Amino acid sequence: MIRLAWRLLGRELRSGELRLLFAALVIAVASVTAVGFFADRIRLALEREAQQLMGGDLLLIADQAWSPEVLAETRQQDLQLAETLIFPSMVMAGEQVQLADIKAVGSSYPLRGQLSVTTQSGAGSAAVDHGPEPGFVWLDERLAGALKIDVGGTLTVGLLHLKVGGILLQEPDRGVNFFTLAPRLMMHLDDLPASGLIQEGARISYRLLLAGEPERIAAFKNWLEPRLLRGQRLENTQNARPEIRSALDRAQRFLGLATLLTVILAAVAVVLAARRYMQRHLDACAVMRCLGLTQRRLVGLHFLIYCGLAVLAAACGCLLGFLAHFALLQSLSGWLGISLPLPGWLPVWQGCAVAAVLLFGFALPPLIQLGQVPVLRVLRRELGAPKASLLGAYLFGLAWLAALVVLVAGDWRMGCLALAGFACAFGVFWLIARLAVRAAAPFRHGGGFGWRQGLANLSRHGTASSIQIVALAIGLMAMLLLTVTRVELLDAWRKATPPDAPNRFLINIQPHQRDALVHLLADAGIQAELAPMARARLLQIGERRVSAASFPEDERAQRLVEREFNLSWRQSLPPGNTLAAGRWFAPEESGQGVASVEAGLARTLGIQLGDDLLFSVAGIEKKLRVVNLRKLDWESMRVNFFVLTPPGIMDEVATSYITSFHLPPGNSALNGQLLAQFPNITLIDVSTVLRQLETVMSQVSAAIQFIFLFTLVAGGVVLYSALFSAFDERRHTLALMRALGAQRRQLRQAMIVELAATGALAGLIAALGAELLGQLIARQVFQMALATNFTLFFGTALVGAALSTSTGWLALRALLATPPLQVLRNGL
Repeated sequence: MIRLAWRLLGRELRSGELRLLFAALVIAVASVTAVGFFADRIRLALEREAQQLMGGDLLLIADQAWSPEVLAETRQQDLQLAETLIFPSMVMAGEQVQLADIKAVGSSYPLRGQLSVTTQSGAGSAAVDHGPEPGFVWLDERLAGALKIDVGGTLTVGLLHLKVGGILLQEPDRGVNFFTLAPRLMMHLDDLPASGLIQEGARISYRLLLAGEPERIAAFKNWLEPRLLRGQRLENTQNARPEIRSALDRAQRFLGLATLLTVILAAVAVVLAARRYMQRHLDACAVMRCLGLTQRRLVGLHFLIYCGLAVLAAACGCLLGFLAHFALLQSLSGWLGISLPLPGWLPVWQGCAVAAVLLFGFALPPLIQLGQVPVLRVLRRELGAPKASLLGAYLFGLAWLAALVVLVAGDWRMGCLALAGFACAFGVFWLIARLAVRAAAPFRHGGGFGWRQGLANLSRHGTASSIQIVALAIGLMAMLLLTVTRVELLDAWRKATPPDAPNRFLINIQPHQRDALVHLLADAGIQAELAPMARARLLQIGERRVSAASFPEDERAQRLVEREFNLSWRQSLPPGNTLAAGRWFAPEESGQGVASVEAGLARTLGIQLGDDLLFSVAGIEKKLRVVNLRKLDWESMRVNFFVLTPPGIMDEVATSYITSFHLPPGNSALNGQLLAQFPNITLIDVSTVLRQLETVMSQVSAAIQFIFLFTLVAGGVVLYSALFSAFDERRHTLALMRALGAQRRQLRQAMIVELAATGALAGLIAALGAELLGQLIARQVFQMALATNFTLFFGTALVGAALSTSTGWLALRALLATPPLQVLRNGL
C-alpha cells in the first residue's frame, strides 16, 4: 500500500493534479519557518551566550550612582567588578558635529566576553579583552563615517581632545534599544571627570558588571534584591538583555501574525485544490471499488498520498523558509549587535505542524467523500457527486487553525483578538467583494462579445469570483500599507510641522551657563526661552503607591511610571498648551504645592483633578495637588513637559535648563560654536534624529514587506486554485460556445475581461482598505488628517488587473486549445 501510494503521489505531482495543493502548503510553511528561524537564532544566542552578552555574571543598572554600601558588599563577596557609564552627548571632529551614545568603561571591562576592534573601517578585526586606554576613544563605524575621521585622528569630547584608537565593531553588552539611535563612542572611565560632561540633570545609566563564583553571585543577588530602589534593576543569565527579549518577542508576534494571513489564504487554496482533486478522482475511485478495493483501504491509500505530500511540502517549505530568513536578518541587521548561532529544529517542527493542520484539517472533507464514492458511478456518472460541504469536518480544520493562531500570537487574549480581527476583515472584504461583483453586472451591456461574456462569467461564478477578489485584495492591501501609505504618512507628518518649528534642542544647560548661552544665541539672531527642569520620580497618586506592577495590562503606563519625569515651573501657560480641565495657577500660588499635568499622561495613569501626586526629587519628597490638565501641541516641536508647577517649589533642588530653537540651514556653524563654548551641553539635531528614525522604519518595513510577499503569492495561488477548480465546468462551457459559433479570439477576450475585472475590483478594495487604515493611523497616532490619494485607487486597480490576468491566464489558457468535439463527447 505504501509503495502504491508513493507511486501515485509521484504520478499526480508530475501530471499537475497536486501541484496547487503542494504550492499552497509550501508557501504557508515557508512564511512561518522564515520567521521561526529568525527568532530561534536570536533565542539561542541569548540562551547560549548569556554571560558574554551581559559582559559579566550579574549586571546592575540604575539611573543614579550606586551607593558605597553596594560597592562594599561586592568586595565582601570577593566579586570582580567593572563599572560603566552610558549617556548621550555631542562630539566634534573638525567642523563635523554628531550626537553620540558615549560609554565610559573601567580598566577591568569586560568581565566576560570580548570586544572586536579594527584599526581601519572594513579591515579585519581583532578580539580584545579590555576597553580603550586613557586618552583614547573607540568609535563604531557609523560614528566614524558621520565625523569623517580615521584612526589616529583627534576629536573633542566635552573639554577633552582624545585620539581615535580604533573602530569598535562589537561589544558584548551592547543593548538593542529601538530608540537609542545614536552611534557609539567608547572612552576610558578615568577621562570622564576632566571632560566636564557629568553635570546635574544629565541622563546617565550607571552600570556595574559583576563576576565570580556562582554561590557568591547568588548570595550577593539575594542580598541586593530586597534593597533595590525605584530606577534600579539587576539582570542575570535568566533575564539577560530584556530589551532584546522584549523586542524579539514583539517582533516575532507581529511577524507571526502577519504570516497567519498567508496561512489563512493558503487554507482557502487547500480547500479549493483538494475539492478539485476529489472531483477529478471520483471515477478512478469508483473503478478501484469495482476491482475489489474496500472503502477503508481506499481512504487509507489517499491518506498515505496526503501524508507523502505533507512531508514533501514541509521539507521544501522549511528549506525555502531557511533561505528566506537570511533576508529578514539582512533587513534587521542594523539592530543586531550579536553573532547568531545556527537555528535549532524548533522552526522545522512548526513548519511540519502548519503543513499537517492545513492539509488534514481542510483536505479531510474531500478525502471522506472519495471514500464514499458508490461503485455504480462507473455506469451512472451522476451518482456520487460532491456534496456542498461536510460542516463537521471543516469545523475540525477551523478549530485547528484557530489553535494555530493562538499559538503564534503567544497568549490567548492576543490570539482571540487576532481571530476576531481576521474574521471581521474577511467578512467585510467578502461583503464588499459580493457587492462589487453584483455592481459590475449592469456594465456588461453595450460592449462587444468579449466584454459582455467576461462580465457575465464574473457574475455567473459569483462565489468563486468573490474568493479570488478577497484573496488578492488582502495581499495588495498589505503591500500598499507598507509602501505607498507609509510614505504618505511620513510626508504628511513632515508637512504638518511648521516650517519655522524648532529643529535643535539643547539640554544639560547648567545655571551658570544660562546668561552666556542666551547672549550667544541672541548674537546669532535666535530668541530662545530656557526652561528650568528637575528630574523627579512619581511615587504615589492619591493614597495609592504606584509602580510598574500597578498597571499590569498597560505597557505604556509601566514605562511612564518607571521613568524619571522632567518637572518644570513657570507662572504663565506655555505657548501651544491649552487647558482641558481645571484652572491655571493663580499668582498667589507661587511656592505652593500645585501642579499641571498633561491630559494624555493623566488618562494613562488614571490621574484626576484634585489628586495629590508624590514625587521624589533628588531624594526630596514633594507633594503636588493637580489643579488642571493640559493638552499639548506636540507638532510645534517646542519644549513640553508632562508636569508643570508654579515658581518657588523646586528652589532647593538641583536644576538644569533646556531650550529649543529653529536654526536656518545656512547657519550650521553655530553647532560648532555651541559645542566649543559649552562642551557639556548636549545638542540634538532633530532632522538627524528623524532621518535615523526613517532609516529604522525602512528596515522594519522591508522585513514586514518581505513577509507579506508570501501573502501576495498566496493570494495568487488562491486565484489560480479558484479558476482551476472550475476548470472542467469552464471547459464544457467554452466547448459549447465554440460549437455554437464563437471564435477563439472572442473567448480569449472574454476570459481576459473576466480576469482583469477580478483583479481591478481586488485592487479597488485593497486601495479602499489601505486608505481607511491609513486615515485611522493618521488620526490616532499622528493626530492629523491624511489627504485622500485618488491616484492610488487607479494605480492599484491596474496592478491588480495585471496580476490577476497574468496569473489566471496560466490556469485557463489550455481551455482554448481543447477541441470542442472531444469535450462534448467526454461530458463533464
